[in-house]
Amino acid sequence: MKAAVRDRYGSPDIVRVEDVDTPVPTDDKVLVRVAAASVNRADLDGLEARPGFVRIFTGVRAPRNHLIGIDVAGVVESVGPAVARFKVGDRVFGDMFSFGTGTFAEYTCAAERAFQLIPAGITFEDAATLPHSAILALQSLRLRNGRTIGSGSRVLIDGASGNVGPFAVQIAKSMGAEVTGVCRTEKVEFVRSLEADHVIDYTAVDYTRTGERYDWIVDTDSHHSVLAVRHALRSDGVYVTLGGSGGPILAALLLGPVVGKATGRRMGLLIWWRPFNAAPDDVERLKELMAAGKVHPAIDRRFPLADVVEALRYVDDGRAKGKVVIMM
Repeated sequence: MKAAVRDRYGSPDIVRVEDVDTPVPTDDKVLVRVAAASVNRADLDGLEARPGFVRIFTGVRAPRNHLIGIDVAGVVESVGPAVARFKVGDRVFGDMFSFGTGTFAEYTCAAERAFQLIPAGITFEDAATLPHSAILALQSLRLRNGRTIGSGSRVLIDGASGNVGPFAVQIAKSMGAEVTGVCRTEKVEFVRSLEADHVIDYTAVDYTRTGERYDWIVDTDSHHSVLAVRHALRSDGVYVTLGGSGGPILAALLLGPVVGKATGRRMGLLIWWRPFNAAPDDVERLKELMAAGKVHPAIDRRFPLADVVEALRYVDDGRAKGKVVIMM
């Protein structure tokens, strides 16, 4: 089969498409013929091993897993003898983050618990955008204790135009929140099209210095310190960051809870994230929101597998407005 592979850490330029052995499903594994796979920030972070400390888990000198891609939608091609939930021909989707297998390939193979059936009426390309980004968006609007936003909550999504942000904007709106999206100049109209109530161009305005206060802030890629963000939070407000470079992540992880406790706010990294295969209730919620027309995947561009390097560069350069999909 054709698959995107890499054998070292680096920019998208290290990726190449070549022939590799097609996996054979054993035990409880399912072989899926890939129809579509979407690009996530996590794919790019994995390519360059950022933040640096992740090499402890992925390989210190070189990546242990040479395949790339985590989101997938496709058709079951064959199943192992212990598979009980799926049959050949089923339309499925999933997030391979926890399963060490790539999805920028003609086939992917993982344990059956990695997948769920795609609801009728949802296309392969739409389904491929959901497993990683949409789950992150949904969980970023809920704390571990169940606290979440509600009607009238003032919510700010920093990074509203990327992989996770458009889902977060739409989900927050579906919950009755007043939503402010933050993005760069050329993406302002795109974020408005998501029905954000307000849009801030971060090249002109620093939301932490406007004097506005929010009940909930989701930061998809940290660029502000928690000390600055606290000025934009109401008393008892919540700040959740999903990632960023090493410094901001460590600050959110270590300093966030301290600053939050001292100021009566909740601040920190989304350490309660549960992936697609471990969050069935969240997957069902997303299906319901899709069926109700309250969430629509925003797909910017589609690339064939042969152009996977260009697709990765397009996202890495920050040009994408929403999701980028690899079509097989």
